[in-house]
Amino acid sequence: MRNERSRFTDAADMLFTAPWTPIERLLLAAVCIATVFFCIVTPPFQAPDENQHYMKALALAQGHVLTQQRGEAIGVALPRAALDIHAVDFPTDVPPTVRRFDRAQIADSASADAGRPGMAFADFPNVASYAPSLYAPGAIGLMLGRALDRSWIDAFYIGRLVNALTGLALLIAALRLLPFGRNALLATALLPTFAYQTGSLSPDSVINGLGFLGLALALRTGFMGVAPARSAALLLIVPLLALCKGVYLPIMAAGLRWPQNRRDLRTGLILGAMALGAIVFIGWMHYSGGSQALYHIQSRKTGETMMTAPLRDQLAILLNDPVGYARILVSSVVERAPVYALQIVGRFGWNAILLPVVAYPLGLLMLGAGVANGSGARFGIGQRLWWLAVAGGVALLIETAMYLTGTPLGADYIQGTQGRYFLPILPLVLIALSPESAVRGAQRIFAAAAIALLLIAAATVFDSFWVHGFITSDGMPPYESIARALLLPSPRW
Repeated sequence: MRNERSRFTDAADMLFTAPWTPIERLLLAAVCIATVFFCIVTPPFQAPDENQHYMKALALAQGHVLTQQRGEAIGVALPRAALDIHAVDFPTDVPPTVRRFDRAQIADSASADAGRPGMAFADFPNVASYAPSLYAPGAIGLMLGRALDRSWIDAFYIGRLVNALTGLALLIAALRLLPFGRNALLATALLPTFAYQTGSLSPDSVINGLGFLGLALALRTGFMGVAPARSAALLLIVPLLALCKGVYLPIMAAGLRWPQNRRDLRTGLILGAMALGAIVFIGWMHYSGGSQALYHIQSRKTGETMMTAPLRDQLAILLNDPVGYARILVSSVVERAPVYALQIVGRFGWNAILLPVVAYPLGLLMLGAGVANGSGARFGIGQRLWWLAVAGGVALLIETAMYLTGTPLGADYIQGTQGRYFLPILPLVLIALSPESAVRGAQRIFAAAAIALLLIAAATVFDSFWVHGFITSDGMPPYESIARALLLPSPRW
């Protein structure tokens, strides 16, 4: 980073950000429309782990901040009628046969509430230790739905909508604060995976939004100087980001630069905010009991049902043979990289529905065009390598966290990592790769590819869930012909 001092000589470096173009405004509107579309069209609990996220948000709405353990189950007692919209009306543990949803199912679910009195214990071990801040928007939406005297299924959709609007608000705030590289962030948000997850009850809405906002504040502080409102926002957002998942806290290091003089407070402010975030994260873990909830998973290697490893035991294995873990890390990333790429662009349901294959190179074209639009600022190779190092470090932490908490004890692979986990760091990678100025014609290609990709994704979701049906199964689905795989969603291959 030291050689970057010759690039920026003023204490504030950048005095203003580039104005929005009409195409950028159009693309932001496309993200918002796509998110609301997925919020409405995606059937209940057809985002990964949405049933567990729903129960966690519902627990918070009912006033439960911490969970309880009853035997092997971890959760809280919740209204039976609220739980039955998943357990009975829209179950996710179904046999691998063709499944198609119908609007009548929603009406039937709404009318069934009165016949489901009492309470039942809800088991959601996968998300039991997550901070309540991740679920506050969904919980507010659920409370609003019930305050309006709506059925539980209606409250579910209202919770989704409030969660989606929160994610979009955080995205818009990040785009407004980002001092450069706006198209890199827009390109990330235009991936169908972002809109799909944000339009569900998944905490990804908050995680991605705070990740983007934290990155924007770090870069704005690092390259536009310290201001009272900016500093206050940094000290508020960074602890919230740490509560999302501690692995994302190092994103803030993207704003670190060598101090230009003794009065330059930027580096100290960012490091102080990161330290505060770490303290808040550790404080939550202590308050919540700091215990890890073990749960059953299906091994991606053998297909067997296995238990996740206790963190302490898995960490002991890692520390005892770090070179062995490095081999596991490299082999797992190499093996799973194609899957990550598909999931980053778009894979719907519980990873059961793929876009037409032609959509994935279209997604790559869209990202490339976003990079070709330029960052609007000039950076040397040292700064770019630093950003890539920060992104690579966060990716390493993500994989290691999944090995420690989501993988069977002593496994020679990493289990559970999904491509969407890398969305918060993707804008930083794209900024690091962006030239100073836009390549001629790049913005039109960017817009055309992005809108086409979102339209294909919307058609895929609607057709697969409501028209032709789908099969809930992981892995690459079989196909009858290359032409069908190229042009149709995977349930119709």
